[in-house]
Parts: sequence; C-alpha cells; structure tokens
Amino acid sequence: MNVVIVGLGSIAQKHIKALRLLDSDVNIFSLRSNPHSDKVEGIINIFHLSGIPAKVDFFIVSNPTSLHLTTLNKLLEFNAPIFLEKPPLLNLDEADQMVSRIKEVGLLVYSAFNMRFHPLIVWAKQYIIGKHVLEVNAYCGSYLPDWRMGVDYRKVYSAREELGGGVHLDLIHELDYLVYLFGQPAKVNHKFGKVSDLEINSIDSAYYWLDYPGFIATISLNYFRRSPKRTLEILLKDDIIEIDLINWTAINAKAEVLFQEAPDMQRTYNEQMEFFLNALRTNDLAMNDFESSIQTLKICLHEF
Repeated sequence: MNVVIVGLGSIAQKHIKALRLLDSDVNIFSLRSNPHSDKVEGIINIFHLSGIPAKVDFFIVSNPTSLHLTTLNKLLEFNAPIFLEKPPLLNLDEADQMVSRIKEVGLLVYSAFNMRFHPLIVWAKQYIIGKHVLEVNAYCGSYLPDWRMGVDYRKVYSAREELGGGVHLDLIHELDYLVYLFGQPAKVNHKFGKVSDLEINSIDSAYYWLDYPGFIATISLNYFRRSPKRTLEILLKDDIIEIDLINWTAINAKAEVLFQEAPDMQRTYNEQMEFFLNALRTNDLAMNDFESSIQTLKICLHEF
C-alpha cells in the first residue's frame, strides 16, 4: 500500500503509527515543501507533485488548516481517496464549491475526527438510546503553552489566526461529537473571545449553545486552563452521567462507575484508521464524509 502524507507534524505521526500497526508493509511518502527538511526514518521524502507515485492508495492531509483548500484542489487531480485532518477548511468561502467538486469526481474524502472513536463517546452513544435528555454540557480547556513541550507556543499554527488557529477550530471535536451523539441542532448561538494574556492573535475562548428539541447543549472551550479538563455531562430525567474524557471514566449521580477503560489516545487514531481502511475496501464511508464535516464547520463558524 502506498500512502502520501502532506504535513508531517505531531498529528501526522499518530496517523503513521496507526497505519504501521494495521499494515506493516505500508510505503509512506511525505510531500515536503522544504528541500532541506529533516529525514524521518521509514518515510520517503518527495518535494514536487511529480514525485508522487503512479499508484497511490490514498492521501493524508495534515498540514495547516489554511492550506487545506489549496491542497485538496491539487490532490483531487490524482483521483485517489483522501484522509483529511480536521477541521476540513479554514473558512466557508469556497466550501460549497469543494463539496460539489468532490461529488463530481466521485472521490471518497474522509474528515478525521478521532474523538468519535473515543471509547467513552462510543459508550455514551449506546447508553443514551431511549433515555430522556434534559441538558448537555461539554467542556474542554487546557493551557496552550503546555501543548507541545519544547516548542514556542507563539509560533505554532494554534496561535495564529491566519493559519487556522483558534480554540474553536482546534477543539472542533466537541461540536463534532455532540452532532454524532444528538444529531444536527435546530439553532446555534455562540460567543468568541480573546480574554487571556497569551501572546497569540487567535481566539482563546469559545462558547456555544446548541438548541435541540427538549434540551440545550452547551460547549465551553479555552486555551488558558492551567490544569487540563475535558468532560461531558449529560443530565437525564432520572440520572446524571459525568464523563471524564481525559481519565476515560463515566460515573452516575451516585458516583458509581458506569464505564471505565485505561487511557490510550493513540487507540482512537488506530480505530479511526481501521474504519477508514475498511471504508476504502467497501467504498462506503458511513460517517464524516467531507460534506458532513462542512456542516459541522458551519456550526463552528456560526454560519449554520
């Protein structure tokens, strides 16, 4: 199997690890923009589109969000499936045109939202079936300078709005998994802000209110929480579910453990890649095709 990756950052490394676990014989090529880029063991560097192998099983796009549209336009010419890191695009300026073009060429383009494969989210989707939901609250906050140890946070894409930075885009997972759990909301409100003293020009706080029949779901996101927290609270008619997505535990109102597994975030990338490879074999993408990810982006950018 030949796979070409565009963008060789930290997330790409997780996809590579997942690929090698599932197919030890995979040939991985990296399309690099800098001819002086460091070599990575087991990765074949190429520096021009002309260097792409004649047969490509699929592309992985994990470069900065600001480059996704240009990259997609180039890669669609190769008529191979695309595994696209979230968020799908920086903005909606040409989103509908890209949706139409992907449909026209008939290619499978998957938008990568690995949190759908988090065991607690998978468990929650089954647990709430048939239950009366009254309120939902999702929270994700952590300290941006701690995200990438040894790297100046002011220089990464997260800090720069023009590259696709901003907590609303970085943490679009919360929106996506709520849509996965509860479907499309009827109405959305939001508030974005820059309230911390972080040296960034991107949004560091985002709040959403999603209106569903019978309940409201709220989302709180930030870059400035010193102790990481990622939780999902679901208030039911007869109980409360408190899900800790960092410690992989779900408890009820009596603090009884409903579900628990040992934390292993790489597992979510492994299972996501397995899902994608199966979609390639069956030519059936059951969720997170490009068009549906654009719907989530519209909620994210409040153009829903």
